[in-house]
Amino acid sequence: MRTLSLPELYSNLRKHFGHQGWWPAQTRDEIIIGAILTQQTSWKNVEKAISNLREARLLGLESIRKAKLHSIELCIRPSGFYKQKAAHLKDFAEYLHSRYGGIDSMFSKDSGELRRELLSIKGIGKETADSIMLYVAGKHMFIIDAYTRRITSRIYGSDPKIPYDELRFDISASIPEDLDMYKDFHAQFVELGKRYCKTKPLCNDCPVKSYCQYNSKNG
Repeated sequence: MRTLSLPELYSNLRKHFGHQGWWPAQTRDEIIIGAILTQQTSWKNVEKAISNLREARLLGLESIRKAKLHSIELCIRPSGFYKQKAAHLKDFAEYLHSRYGGIDSMFSKDSGELRRELLSIKGIGKETADSIMLYVAGKHMFIIDAYTRRITSRIYGSDPKIPYDELRFDISASIPEDLDMYKDFHAQFVELGKRYCKTKPLCNDCPVKSYCQYNSKNG
């Protein structure tokens, strides 16, 4: 069985799924809100919460900052952990307003400094910070989510519990530093994970099953 390089894996997935155009949002504020809401839940639930926020005219960081916490909680209830997430949304909105007055000046910082600052904000973990950096700030920061971890461990036989930053570094070191590829490759992992490489995988229909160590051992 031939092992695919990561650029080859991306090429195969893109041919199968097409360009994904991910992250699905109309504004940078919406991406940040979605990145916080998607913690520990499915994107389907996040979409419901975002729709509620839009209807309530709260789909913006300044609107979130000014809104009552209870109003936010009611809107984002479908996303789970809604009290915690509502507080995190308000914390981020207040931080951005009080320190910078807006998005641009904060996100003009270099990648290392910006990532450290994002991680210092309550409720912002590594995956959320990297999602904001990639899709809002336009920084070359590969996102390691559950799909990426599961797929790479199955295809390449790597440790599924590899530390977040170690896997992020390994992937980044193996692909071109191309912003569109970073965004779309993450989206390809999401699509493969949703359709085929589920917790209980559907290997027979997977477009890269011929190169997958898991399928080779269990198929």
